[in-house]
Amino acid sequence: MATNITTRPRTRKAANSWLTKLTKSPRKIVAPLVAIIVLALIWQLLTSGENPNLPSPITAIKETWNPLIINPFFDNGGTDKGLFWQLLASLKRVAIGFSLAAIVGIALGVLIGANPLMYDALDPIFQVLRTIPPLAWLPISLAALRQSDPSAIFVIFITAIWPIIINTTVGVQQIPQDYRNVSRVLQLSKSEYFFNILIPSAVPYIFTGLRIGIGLSWLAIVAAEMLVGGVGIGFFIWDAYNSSRLSQIILALIYVGVVGLILDRLVGFVASLVVPADQNK
Repeated sequence: MATNITTRPRTRKAANSWLTKLTKSPRKIVAPLVAIIVLALIWQLLTSGENPNLPSPITAIKETWNPLIINPFFDNGGTDKGLFWQLLASLKRVAIGFSLAAIVGIALGVLIGANPLMYDALDPIFQVLRTIPPLAWLPISLAALRQSDPSAIFVIFITAIWPIIINTTVGVQQIPQDYRNVSRVLQLSKSEYFFNILIPSAVPYIFTGLRIGIGLSWLAIVAAEMLVGGVGIGFFIWDAYNSSRLSQIILALIYVGVVGLILDRLVGFVASLVVPADQNK
């Protein structure tokens, strides 16, 4: 009962804080809209000459209006699908790869952060592996898994796991010594220490890693799909480039940016519900 009593007010408080930001700060909505309009005007001016290398905003809208903008749900079979299905296929891969990375990364981070010997042994290896570009893993995954979907998911997993491991490890290592002393005085069991001290102290760091990881996941899947093919926003962009459909590429890039922003804000919103207000930054 105590957990429910403390969690519900925090959840309502976090949700209300987001509504307050929207209602009391209209400039946060108006200012970006003005910036978008200014950038669109600059873009239109730069591409208003004869035979420009890139389409203007007006041209891009005209060329993608039917069917991509007004009907993103069409499905003609194969890879000829609307942007909704392309994005959905990419999001499914990201969801699987990122979820696996979160589970494994948090578990490893807690284990390494709580064990100095494992930290000394594995940290140098992780520091080397995390610097490998995501796409460099794709040939290895294709050779090992022999299928495009599992290979793309593996690229997501290996891309997202490092910030999760590193931030979770730091969070566990930063537990105040006073908390450890209190656990010894109270003779808390390992499970009580884990759930009542370790996790609450490390959770802000964990969500920092998750937020970085979801952004990297979305970046990696777009690049990976350009190489593995199939249905997905990355392959859609690459196929449009090969067919010289630049307006479709521009539209797809806008969708990619919007979805990436939504994913980041979604993880941030979950963090605001879980992390205490004085620790959530």
